[in-house]
Amino acid sequence: TADGKSIRFSEHDVRSMGRVAAGVHGIKLRKGDEVVDMLIVEPGGSLLTVCEHGFGKRTDFGEYRAQGRGGMGLINIQTSDRNGKVVALKCVRDEDELMMISSSGKMVRTAIAPIRPIGRSTQGVRLIRLDDDTLVAVARVASEDSEKEQVADKPGNDNTGQQESPTEEA
Repeated sequence: TADGKSIRFSEHDVRSMGRVAAGVHGIKLRKGDEVVDMLIVEPGGSLLTVCEHGFGKRTDFGEYRAQGRGGMGLINIQTSDRNGKVVALKCVRDEDELMMISSSGKMVRTAIAPIRPIGRSTQGVRLIRLDDDTLVAVARVASEDSEKEQVADKPGNDNTGQQESPTEEA
């Protein structure tokens, strides 16, 4: 959430619904808080949390115990006047890069590897110097190896990067 809370639960806890359904609660929000991002935990990845004043941190997914959906969640990052509200969460690997964009249009691309993993209840480290600006968007730039790995792991692939084509049986 924008105030630095997070919850981890199994996708099996969310039942399938129709298009017009209202859905289910994922996390219980405090007054003034809002959900800013959601992601799927990938093996070998870590959670990158980025705040509006250019601070952020990486945390191993193992630091977040599984809970039932609809709870208050755990502290993900200490939000304060120094680091601001949470802007984005990304699942990252050491070989990935990060693209950050400020409200005035300043863009910075940086490697993920130098951002060392730290605990949940911390304020993080400076990722980008913004002065009087704020961070508005963050994107993960996946390495080529990471992209090939994801394509190979998808069902229906033969691990060559080519999609299997449907065949007719006689």
